[in-house]
Amino acid sequence: MRCDLRYLSFIFGIFSLLATQTVAEDSRLTRLDNGDDGRQWEAVGRIDIGGTGFCTGALISSNLVLTAAHCLFDRDTGAAVDIEDVEFLAGWRDGRASAYRSVKRVVIHPEYDFDHDVTNERVRNDIALLELHHPINNARVIPFPTDGQPGRNDKIGLVSYARDRAEAPSLQEICTVLGRDEGVLVMSCDVNFGASGSPVFSFKNGEPHIVSVVSAMAEMDGQQVALGAQLRKALPMMREKLQPAYESLAEKRLFSSGKDRQTGAKFSSSSGN
Repeated sequence: MRCDLRYLSFIFGIFSLLATQTVAEDSRLTRLDNGDDGRQWEAVGRIDIGGTGFCTGALISSNLVLTAAHCLFDRDTGAAVDIEDVEFLAGWRDGRASAYRSVKRVVIHPEYDFDHDVTNERVRNDIALLELHHPINNARVIPFPTDGQPGRNDKIGLVSYARDRAEAPSLQEICTVLGRDEGVLVMSCDVNFGASGSPVFSFKNGEPHIVSVVSAMAEMDGQQVALGAQLRKALPMMREKLQPAYESLAEKRLFSSGKDRQTGAKFSSSSGN
């Protein structure tokens, strides 16, 4: 499993992080070891990519999985991965999943550019939808609703797989939005390689709503942070592109099986592929 992703750097912007105060308020990652622990989170799953790596994704309808766009490109060649090699494992835990599904087609944000340096623009467009061959109609696997953008200092949560915890999801029930800039969220959430595409939750009326997906991890002012794309504008537009009548130049970013084609911060994609 290839996890030694390249480190990139860029100037991120205007954030002054209150790191000590924020980290003290964050909860720790908790491994969801059994069915009772993970019952609410079965719609979060591992996305296996041809045996070469994995990311995290979450159901937002019975046949749509939300994840990060960069998970669907080969990091060495820049080519789109063959979706016949992509599988969604809902609720994957210790060698078993609540549902296994292959992918019918993929749409990524039309302004996403895998070859572009890691900038605000790349992170805010780092969103993809996977349309499954068959819906998941399982009473244990309940898709998550999505919601608008959280504000600075809002409390959020995260469920993710990662390089050092690939066999079960982990929950960080409380982390914090440290700032927003041009459609990018900076968060104190604990992520590692493989956590790309992980759903970020707000807890509206006590229920989890997805407000972002993890794009990258970074180091800012000596603190590890997570970067995520906001969904409010992008997601409705991307859902439209899955309609049968959709035709435009943006379809170059809609592909099926086969190949085609500020404070200082050090960045790396957080995917495991």
